[in-house]
Amino acid sequence: SMGAALTGLSLVARRIGLLAVSLGARSVAMSSSANTSSKPPIAPLEFAQSCPVGVPALNAERVAFLSSKGVEITPIEPLGAAVRGLDLRTEPEKAVLEALQLEMAERGFLVFKGQGTLTGAEQVQASMYWGGREMHSTHGVHPRAPNKHIFRLSNDPDVGINGVGPQWHNDGSFERGVFSHVGYHIVRVPEHGGATIFVHQGAAFDMLPEEVAARWQRYVSVNSNSGVLHPLVHEHPISKRKSVYLHLGMTGAVLDVSDVEGEEDKKALRLLDEEEMRQLFNQYNDLLNAGLPDDSPHRTAPERQQRPAGVAPFALAYPYEEGDMLFIDNLAVAHRAAPEAHASYTKQGLRILHRTTVMAMKPLDPPFGLPPMTNIHGRNPLGDGVWIGGGLGFRWDENIRMQN
Repeated sequence: SMGAALTGLSLVARRIGLLAVSLGARSVAMSSSANTSSKPPIAPLEFAQSCPVGVPALNAERVAFLSSKGVEITPIEPLGAAVRGLDLRTEPEKAVLEALQLEMAERGFLVFKGQGTLTGAEQVQASMYWGGREMHSTHGVHPRAPNKHIFRLSNDPDVGINGVGPQWHNDGSFERGVFSHVGYHIVRVPEHGGATIFVHQGAAFDMLPEEVAARWQRYVSVNSNSGVLHPLVHEHPISKRKSVYLHLGMTGAVLDVSDVEGEEDKKALRLLDEEEMRQLFNQYNDLLNAGLPDDSPHRTAPERQQRPAGVAPFALAYPYEEGDMLFIDNLAVAHRAAPEAHASYTKQGLRILHRTTVMAMKPLDPPFGLPPMTNIHGRNPLGDGVWIGGGLGFRWDENIRMQN
């Protein structure tokens, strides 16, 4: 059975007609600690010169429908939207929720303004309006969290968990069914800033040059903790847009699945080597950071992260305001915490954020007949290439902070 094959991709390769190939890559038990100055420079991505779709505008018919129900929705530029006239403590009618969920899928996130301070139970209730409509809570529970479903984050460790998520990621990447939606409720707004940075992953895919887009669509990531497999490019379940997907702080391997010349029913399967991984992760980081406005202080390598002149931004650092309850479509946008969100409360002011996570609508399974998971903690099944089980996975830049 396929179930017996889940612990070894080499076995899977034989069973489903995949040919495991060695391209001379070195097997890596842990990422190299060599000085990065001795490594080749990161090759800059040659971004596509136009992005015809980008982040779509709000749908006029849905805006009018919501307005007829007393709900005002206005765009936040360059992505997301603000919603007013709705108290999340009372479940809206089904048609209103459907319209809002569609806008979330297309714009990436919605901020429900003026909610005051929601109790833990109220936030859980509002979270279950979306996606799989059930909670899927996998986090550690801080002693001061109001219930087990609230992931309480703060820049004061006595108040909440600090330092989480400094690199681009999607929540729940260690699950076969990645969380469909994630809620962020600002309980205490810091006086001197503590944003979350969001990026539209459909617009990011559109920025890829044709050759890179084709290659990335052959790639499948392996989570360093659970061994679950996810495609690097997938079709969003609601908007149907091709979207990029990679966790920069919890990936232990990347598979390249390619055609076998002269054999239509077979695929070749290999693992990326250390240098390929370093280039891929840095280029993914560059791609997402390039979505930020030109004057953003949050680009990490500005010389490689400049959008072409005709391409609009598709990322922003959202500055929370009192009463905000923000929900993201977790397959439409990736996010990371701005550095100031983790700075000490003595410098920034106290920040408290309550996060909730919602069950998937469907699994984010890999293509090519690959299994949904494998044993990342076992031996390298293909012999060559990067294969790292546990912790943060592949360290693609030794000079950055990583924490999950």
